Amino acid sequence: MRRITGHPSTSMNDYQLNTTTFIRHAARTYPEQEIVYRTSSGLQRYTYRDAYQRIMRLANALETLGVQPGDRVGVLAWNTHRHFELYFGIPGTGAVLLQMNLRISPEDLTYVGNHSEVSYVVVDESLLPVAEAIAPRLNNVKGYVVMSDRAVGQIETTLPSVRGYEELLAEHDADYDWPMVDEASAYSACYTTGTTGRPKGVYYSHRNIYLHSMAMAANIGINSDDCAAVIVPMFHGQSWGLFYACVMMGAKLVFPGRYSAEELNPLVDLMIQENVTIAGGAPAIFQPMLEYIRTLDQKPDFGRARFLSGATEPPLSMMRGFKELTGAEIIHAYGATETTPLVAVNYRLKPSLQSTLTEDQRWDLKRKQGLPINGIDVRVVDADGEEVPQDGVSVGEVCMRGPWIAGSYHNAPGTEGNFADGYWRSGDAGTIDANGYLKVVDRIKDVIKSGGEWISSIDMENAIIGHPDILDAAVVGLPHEKWQERPLALVVVRHGATVTENDVRTLLLETFAQWQLPDQILFVSEIPKTSVGKTNKKAIVANYRDLYARAGGDA
Repeated sequence: MRRITGHPSTSMNDYQLNTTTFIRHAARTYPEQEIVYRTSSGLQRYTYRDAYQRIMRLANALETLGVQPGDRVGVLAWNTHRHFELYFGIPGTGAVLLQMNLRISPEDLTYVGNHSEVSYVVVDESLLPVAEAIAPRLNNVKGYVVMSDRAVGQIETTLPSVRGYEELLAEHDADYDWPMVDEASAYSACYTTGTTGRPKGVYYSHRNIYLHSMAMAANIGINSDDCAAVIVPMFHGQSWGLFYACVMMGAKLVFPGRYSAEELNPLVDLMIQENVTIAGGAPAIFQPMLEYIRTLDQKPDFGRARFLSGATEPPLSMMRGFKELTGAEIIHAYGATETTPLVAVNYRLKPSLQSTLTEDQRWDLKRKQGLPINGIDVRVVDADGEEVPQDGVSVGEVCMRGPWIAGSYHNAPGTEGNFADGYWRSGDAGTIDANGYLKVVDRIKDVIKSGGEWISSIDMENAIIGHPDILDAAVVGLPHEKWQERPLALVVVRHGATVTENDVRTLLLETFAQWQLPDQILFVSEIPKTSVGKTNKKAIVANYRDLYARAGGDA
């Protein structure tokens, strides 16, 4: 795309788009708006005004520690109010908040710390073992700050040069002269989860997150009447940017602190208690929530709720279940670490389709990733880089560019092939239909290539999960001597229910040809997941790689 310069404008183009504006204006316009956070001693509450004063103390403290513009400051924390404060205090000084994913291996986390040249690490007391495990191998760290409700002197740790977060805030003034940070400067850094090779660094600019927040607020209709539960981990992909969009619009925030995917009942209870209307999460989180809601005598009223669901395609049965039981709208959203992440959203039906689709067709359409957001160019290309027809059938690689899309990885020679013609190559195989709806068929590396034909593992998984007694499923392609690859299905059945292999095959025959069906269907207790809630297909393939070879190679 050629770039031209027209007549000079009279706008204040030197006024920079940066994260400081969010919290300054939220504290100015909605100072009384509530922020709720959960601690070991129970729920606590403060306001945007209170948070802003603590953020200014934090900025002063960072300067006292010697943190300079451009320095990377790592954060190891759960979804807490202190983590929230760091997301404004660190970039507000011109430094970069390094999102340290506590669910990746110590080896990868050490690599992230050294590759980013992190200078300080702020760590929650409960995560001290994680920090202590990697500290001896971090080359550039000058000191550590521990976040705790206890005095730092009462905390035992092997970390060197430790300061207390609350003590630092108490020592500094609640008044800070914010610099005008250049909007092209990085505000935060997040590393990919390293499923293929080493984690790769994505450094988001202030302009990036500012425009992304505006787009998110506009596309799901966030306003000051909303209450958002920050569920997606803040230590990866800035919790999809949800809390930034909410601060921009003055919405109430709820930080649940530490929670477990195996025990989500308290999280649901918190959402009910605080009348949550916005949240985000993977199906791996929302599905257990739905199961808990099914057990409640009185179902919650989430009639105003918009729950963004990403990471993997949300099953239709889950989306229907939330709507029927609670009134909540599950919004299928699409993106990646490299895209901040919002690229497409499937929320309100296009006006041109409202009188043409049946109820079942409307539900089926929700399986698609949705319409690309204004501001992002999306194209689907074949192996030669040519766009495929927008017919909903022609498959190609989904590529994108825009103000919140990565244009490169940080200091990562050899990754240039991930970008082409100014677009980031997602590695997703997808289609765009005549109405403009994007559908991701599969990861290109996960598409099952059998006898020269492609089988979508994602579509097969969601067809299986459509069974009312099936909780989860994974489909992978395993090496096969005759057909190159053949499908294997792993299935998790609802507790107390009985589902047979024949039940699954009969269900699949409604949407798949006989030759596409899995050669084997195995019933398991759980499906392995990655650190961000996606099915860990790499682990499944590694575990079952020789299954069809052992079976003699016959399909």
